[in-house]
Amino acid sequence: MASVTPATKSGILLVDKEGDWTSHDVVAKVRGLAGTRKVGHAGTLDPMATGLLVVGINSATRLLTYLTGCDKVYEATIRLGASTSTDDAEGEVLGYAPASALQRVTLVDIEAGIARLTGDISQVPSSVSAIKVNGERAYARVRSGETVELAPRPVTVSRFDAQDIRFDVDDRHLIDVDVVVACSSGTYIRALARDLGFSLGVGGHLTRLRRTRVGPFDVVDAHTLADPHLIGNLVPNALAAQRLFPVIELSTECARDLMHGKRPEFEHVDSPGPFSAVSPQGTLIGLVKVESGKLVSLVNFPADE
Repeated sequence: MASVTPATKSGILLVDKEGDWTSHDVVAKVRGLAGTRKVGHAGTLDPMATGLLVVGINSATRLLTYLTGCDKVYEATIRLGASTSTDDAEGEVLGYAPASALQRVTLVDIEAGIARLTGDISQVPSSVSAIKVNGERAYARVRSGETVELAPRPVTVSRFDAQDIRFDVDDRHLIDVDVVVACSSGTYIRALARDLGFSLGVGGHLTRLRRTRVGPFDVVDAHTLADPHLIGNLVPNALAAQRLFPVIELSTECARDLMHGKRPEFEHVDSPGPFSAVSPQGTLIGLVKVESGKLVSLVNFPADE
């Protein structure tokens, strides 16, 4: 079994998740590879989806809260002309649009529909999302036969670009649209597919989804679970935090004081931060804010044993 090296017992692992794996499956696999139970991830990917899953090991799980809220980038394929029960290819097909309706859909119509779903919008999440309804996941309620209606929520779609549009797919007059979407946390790409199809009067669902970016982390730097060197590519806490937040380089005395729960003096304008507080040895001591001329710890990162 592979193990984590002593210098990098804690850190962020960038996994390029394959299809048919759940995010929970990935976490379970990493637990075995890293030899620790303390493993989590920053943002679920559906089994159908591939791409970047950011995994935290040991004390790096404390960074995951900040990563979960980061903007994300996806590549996807939207199929127009058919609706499904889950708004993606894993669901039951609820119906196909008439050929005559699809033949009236033009490139200009599709681009206008995409434009309407770009920017600050109100989105109703898919009923099979992981959102909790009275303490239970929405998808679990749907699977038990319950009808779930979720409230709309504000999201930001900063980029929604059509890369390629293919008409008459599978000789059924279906339309496939390859897109790139950059969006705020909590945006459902399945819901964008559903809403684009609805606005065009032909229905729509997602047939492909790949996450390529989470905050400052890119899938080009990720590794698959099959990579024998996966754990060796762990990003140490300090490097991960420095990509997320501005850095404060601590003196030895300041580092020691923060580690002991003190509030060392720091000449800087007050700021809620977070700042990444790093020791002279390059280790992450914690995330901090500046308050009344002092460093105040927000999250501590204990040294690995």
